[in-house]
Amino acid sequence: MNTSEKIYSGKTKDLYALPNDNILLVFKDDVTGEDGVIDPGANTVIGQVEGKGRKSLAMTDHFFKCLHAAGIPTHLVRLDLEQASMEVRRAEPLGKDISGKGGLEFICRTRPWGSFQRRYQNYIGDTASTLDYLVEITIKDDERGDPLINDDTIVALDLLTEQHLEQAKDLTRRVCRIVESDLTDKGLSLIDMKIEIGFVDGEVVVIDEVSADAMRVMDDKGRVLDHGTLYEKLMH
Repeated sequence: MNTSEKIYSGKTKDLYALPNDNILLVFKDDVTGEDGVIDPGANTVIGQVEGKGRKSLAMTDHFFKCLHAAGIPTHLVRLDLEQASMEVRRAEPLGKDISGKGGLEFICRTRPWGSFQRRYQNYIGDTASTLDYLVEITIKDDERGDPLINDDTIVALDLLTEQHLEQAKDLTRRVCRIVESDLTDKGLSLIDMKIEIGFVDGEVVVIDEVSADAMRVMDDKGRVLDHGTLYEKLMH
């Protein structure tokens, strides 16, 4: 495959256009964080961890198989773990801005944590309470810290129709439940996760990746697992 045309370089992946009009995602070993502390939710690359890209792809392969078994569509065509690459169908991300950039990220929360807890700390009586698969939507905009956007604004700005918005939120909850169930079988608890959703041939599908880069997971001792530890517990 001719992968000479790089069309985008992100924090954790490079994207190449393929001759068959598909896209090749190449997973990198880069990690994000703040003040030297690795945090998959951060917007700044702070270094590399050898093998991290292949591990993210292996976890994506694992979870995509779970999604496909449940009838949830993704843009995956094929993947190569040795090359840390994944061929996908070209997708139109939901909610791009007027210049054609950005898009929306869909976050599903099972309990108060992280930025949610910081925002609403005066309203949370019990941090162990459940949020019943609450869906929050953010704009992919590193410069503005990925701000939240509400449903009415999405519809008012004509980013999505009400129907497609509800489909995307329902898909987010379904993915969260499937991932949560798989982790529960391994003695782990899902705190929250984010996914990206796009249109492929007019169909709303899961795109990008589903890995430790996009979720917080806790073990039975209440410890939030880092990327490498989650990989070991999930894949071995």
